[in-house]
Amino acid sequence: MNAHEIDYHIYGEEMQYVEIELDPQEGVVAESGSFMMMDNEVKMNTIFGDGSNQERGVLGKLFSAGKRLLTGESLFMTVFTNVGQGKKQVSFASPYPGKIIPIDLTEFGGKFICQKDAFLCAAKGVSIGVEFSRKLGRGLFGGEGFIMQKMEGDGMGFIHAGGTMAKKVLQPGEVLKVDTGCIVGFTKEVDYDIEFVGGIRNTVFGGEGLFFATLRGPGTVYIQSLPFSRLAGRVLAMAPQTGRGDRGEGSILGGIGDIIDGDNRF
Repeated sequence: MNAHEIDYHIYGEEMQYVEIELDPQEGVVAESGSFMMMDNEVKMNTIFGDGSNQERGVLGKLFSAGKRLLTGESLFMTVFTNVGQGKKQVSFASPYPGKIIPIDLTEFGGKFICQKDAFLCAAKGVSIGVEFSRKLGRGLFGGEGFIMQKMEGDGMGFIHAGGTMAKKVLQPGEVLKVDTGCIVGFTKEVDYDIEFVGGIRNTVFGGEGLFFATLRGPGTVYIQSLPFSRLAGRVLAMAPQTGRGDRGEGSILGGIGDIIDGDNRF
């Protein structure tokens, strides 16, 4: 497998986007909804699956697309190809506040495993597939279910992490305990499992769930400080309820202050 060799530059701090430079006939494959902007001579083409293994014909394309259904993604992806003469740029934006992480698959043995919604885009030729959990407990309680995504090949891929990203390089036998929702991805050598928190008070009153994710080295792992599910949960919890106003946070007068400020929802 020989993926296209692409150059890139990541812009921004909390709301980042990646600009990818394409030589003539080079391409990049991306999830639907991540496109931001492109030069005039970049052609957009919607395809089944990830664009790899196209030489297998119709069955190869259907198999590639079918794998994506298991991860909850669309059957289709979009390929952006430079059909002009000179270098052209195409950009993709992060879906929510966080960091875009470049993954050079040649540095990680040709394979990287990530959570289902972390993938942003990759050089054409990189295979975007599924990784099944072989452990029942991990599948049931690991926060990611039995299925994760994987990138395979020898090109560049880009994933997205919420909040601030932490990169940990684990030595052989070294164990890192992580909240199950905070895992972004890890290399193929890392042993991923779950562990019961333990203790009645921790279990009932700890508020951190019943299980940790345990990541055992050797290998590299990426951790996010703000999973989107956590952010969405906080926003939902603070949203005004039917028949009620909001909580008036940040105001000394609370709800009365909202009325004075002009927020007259009851």
